[in-house]
Amino acid sequence: MCGIVGYIGSKPAQPLILEGLKRLEYRGYDSAGIACMDNGKITVVKKAGRVANLEAELAKTGPLKGTIGMAHTRWATHGGVTDANAHPHRDDKAGIAVIHNGIIENYSVLKTYLQDKGHVFKSDTDTEVLAMLIGELYSPSEGVDLEAAVQAALREVTGAYAICVMCEGEPDTMVVARKGAPLIVGIGAGEYVVASDASAIVAHTTQAFPLDDYNVVKITRSGFRTSTTTNANVTPKVMQLEMDLEQIELGRFEHFMQKEIHEQPKAVRDCFRGRLHKEDGKVILGGLSNFAKELVRARRVVLVGQGTALHAAMIGEYMLEDLAKVPACAEYASEFRYRNPIIEDRTVAIAVSQSGETADTLAALHEARDRGALALGVVNVVGSTIARDTDAGVYLRVGPEIGVASTKAFTGQVAVLTLISLFMARRRVMSADQCARWIEQLESIPEKIERILEQDARIRKVTERYVERDNWLFLGRGYNYPTALEGALKLKEISYIHAEGMPAAEMKHGPIALINDGMPAVFIANRGRQYDKVLSNIAEVRARGGHVIAVATEGDDDIRRHVEDVLYVPEIIEPLSPMLTVIPLQLMAYHAAVIRGHDVDKPRNLAKSVTVE
Repeated sequence: MCGIVGYIGSKPAQPLILEGLKRLEYRGYDSAGIACMDNGKITVVKKAGRVANLEAELAKTGPLKGTIGMAHTRWATHGGVTDANAHPHRDDKAGIAVIHNGIIENYSVLKTYLQDKGHVFKSDTDTEVLAMLIGELYSPSEGVDLEAAVQAALREVTGAYAICVMCEGEPDTMVVARKGAPLIVGIGAGEYVVASDASAIVAHTTQAFPLDDYNVVKITRSGFRTSTTTNANVTPKVMQLEMDLEQIELGRFEHFMQKEIHEQPKAVRDCFRGRLHKEDGKVILGGLSNFAKELVRARRVVLVGQGTALHAAMIGEYMLEDLAKVPACAEYASEFRYRNPIIEDRTVAIAVSQSGETADTLAALHEARDRGALALGVVNVVGSTIARDTDAGVYLRVGPEIGVASTKAFTGQVAVLTLISLFMARRRVMSADQCARWIEQLESIPEKIERILEQDARIRKVTERYVERDNWLFLGRGYNYPTALEGALKLKEISYIHAEGMPAAEMKHGPIALINDGMPAVFIANRGRQYDKVLSNIAEVRARGGHVIAVATEGDDDIRRHVEDVLYVPEIIEPLSPMLTVIPLQLMAYHAAVIRGHDVDKPRNLAKSVTVE
């Protein structure tokens, strides 16, 4: 959530950082602001609302000059959505300007201290407190330059932060720092671009390094110095960004969510490339090869995630028990981190996250690792915090996901958890021939997703019939219970329709009271071990006036007489079916949001990367 872009170099800063800010709009925000340094003076312009509002304000005030600047999109935490609360924030004496992602938990105590010192505040934010604190500590005459003042201020701070700081007393310097919220420094030819997300950097350079917790970087046009908040030198690890501009632009699609739904055949192929060896009956996961023995001896696997990632983790739980014959459980990371969880000897903890920055998931991972678990990561973003803080892991390789509502990352997460399950199963209980048969099924998935996507127009027509209804049910059994949860989540995320996902058998234990005439009930009714049970649940809904939309297996003509509408997916073995059955649900949610006139890629109140609690 929130977005940071900073620039120092020889080019005009305003157009460059505004362009970067637009590339970060998908992260979720409610106000935007910019600051540029020109002739030793910082000019700040900020506005509640979209980046377009900020551009309109700049059109009135005139463009900002200068070749050093920073910009920010804010997602409100402390203080409402107002111009005054938008970033950047300034101090009241030293010419300091700050933009900040995260939450300063002890801001109230610090604010009282600073008010006692005579500082006057103009906003309700925790970020202004940080600007004032840096200004209070900044004292060049006493040898405390901007870098030292930032280090000292951050030693007093409790909470999470990614910050970018400028100072009129040092007009050719920018200082950035990070703890618990992502921040990247891109290295160009005589210029540097700072951002909270690589998408704001790739237009200018593909060489970058991520900051670790407690890192502070002082940047000038001639170079940079990386240290800690205690001023210990740090050698950063510069990496090649695995992203290009084409991946983060819409092309022929109207929305990023639409694009990413249709990218899933390619995404799954890229996820599997080089990892499936049917001839040998093996799954090759280089990231796990050094820990194969620990995985063979594992007594228990705990998977942690939030939202869509948790739904994928639930499928992973079923898969690990079914294939690898190891006890597994999927947990809300936000609950796991505050419990007193039992981590036995030979426990494996798997953190599942698209961004690799999800605060609750990262904290849960640390809790499990500190108690002795082997820590693995299943993430999409290379170099993200979870990727760096785990013992090992597997990247999704599905490409950047811009739409707030996750689609191709979900199929990628399920695909990778399937690979991990087979990797373990082959070494524990599965023969080469059995593994080869699974691999053959996996290799068929991209083409089968393509066949489902060909039904896009029909799925829209079905959606149109029910889109005005404000309450939906999504029901499934076994492997497709988590898929039902994911379908309900997608619908409410972007169309703002109330939807509940649940096990189909659970409906009788209370929720059946909600069913009224014409209520849409989406059943995942593909052929499998519990198919007949699902048909019984469908009959119960229809007897009470509900209208059933079934996601069924191709060739199942009999189901038509049990439901109002049916959407078909190709046949596949049941454990792999969620990677197919979820596609119609994603398309239904997308079309519902479009028909209802909502901003599909920027749903209200949501952020792509949730880096605060």
